[in-house]
Amino acid sequence: MALAIALFLGTLIFIIWQPRGLQIGTTATVGAVAAVSLGVVSLGDVWTVTGIVWDATLAFIGIILLSMVLDEIGFFEWAALKMARLSRGNGHLMFVYMMILGALVSAFFANDGAALILTPIILAKMKYLKMNPVAMFAFLMAGGFIGDSASNPLVISNLTNIVTAGYFNIGFWEYARAMFLPNLLSILASIAVLWLFFRKDIPTHIDVENLATPESAIRNKMMFRLSWPFLSLLMAGYFIGDAYHLPVSVFALGGALVFLAIATYFKATKPIMTIKAAPWQVVWFSIGLYVVVYGLKNGGLTTYLADWIVQLQMMGDAYAVIGTGFLSALLSSVMNNMPTVMIMDIAISEAGNSALAYANIIGCNLGPKMTPIGSLATLLWLHVLAQKGVKIGWGEYMKVGLIVTPPVLLAALIGLL
Repeated sequence: MALAIALFLGTLIFIIWQPRGLQIGTTATVGAVAAVSLGVVSLGDVWTVTGIVWDATLAFIGIILLSMVLDEIGFFEWAALKMARLSRGNGHLMFVYMMILGALVSAFFANDGAALILTPIILAKMKYLKMNPVAMFAFLMAGGFIGDSASNPLVISNLTNIVTAGYFNIGFWEYARAMFLPNLLSILASIAVLWLFFRKDIPTHIDVENLATPESAIRNKMMFRLSWPFLSLLMAGYFIGDAYHLPVSVFALGGALVFLAIATYFKATKPIMTIKAAPWQVVWFSIGLYVVVYGLKNGGLTTYLADWIVQLQMMGDAYAVIGTGFLSALLSSVMNNMPTVMIMDIAISEAGNSALAYANIIGCNLGPKMTPIGSLATLLWLHVLAQKGVKIGWGEYMKVGLIVTPPVLLAALIGLL
């Protein structure tokens, strides 16, 4: 156990720190090789882990590829300008509309897609609207928060969702039905709590008269028109695939490649550049980090967690759901939600109550918002902002995250109950 914990912490530190631009996939792979070399995991464990995460990882790559093509078309910029125009200059309405847009993007294009693509667009619009730094901080924090807090509704909305749904064989429709109310309450609670927290920092009026029209953001009108029926067919495909028990990556990655081919035909994108720009490091990150985490399972950590979950179950459903959710949230905030979701999935399986998988997902999606290291999406979000010259310190971030996260998490878990 001591060796497994030391190896995990070392790997996690280098993933977060990224010295000299060391990529997260490279670090995770080195950690996995070290785990095998030191006997913390076996080659059989590596094969087991690959079997758990391959579908989730390929699906994630597909979702990001699809998002990148839509971004090149101008789809997300059009949506951001549309929301800004709808507010008619009312700062508080714009704040709410921006979070609704973030929730929609997160639901259909994953929380990482929202962090990578929507954040720079919103930041550019705020700079153009000449918002003061305090107002800009409020909008950015709210946008970053909603990306994770609204990533519960569909299997494809978060990498943690795909991993858990695959681990417990939860179907696309079964998952969506169970998570509808928790996600709705999470969104409503996020908007309410964030507005209360930042209400004094939000400008009453914002001049949007000189803002570009939504139509001006569209770079390829044919592809923009085709994107709507294509996305509808893709969503239908997820449900059809669910009926035939097909892996979600068949539609997520397959659909993305088809859309990329169509965009190439209409000269809306350069396919080689788009494929090269896809986050392939996430493949090695997912497999490598999970191999390292499997060492914690071999060391007995999941047995301890399973014992705690059993104790919670003996106290009743409310204690089991809320207790599991907050346990996952706390672990995610200090050791990142990607390793947490796997550790907790195994522990829940050992405890014999797969229904608690949903509480684990909610905890792993919301808990990371308490600290900057909690999720890959938050790390990506902070990286994107830093590239644009906006730096948010740990103290600034946690001042918001530690206050806002618990009530939103509780609302979502009550919805699950």
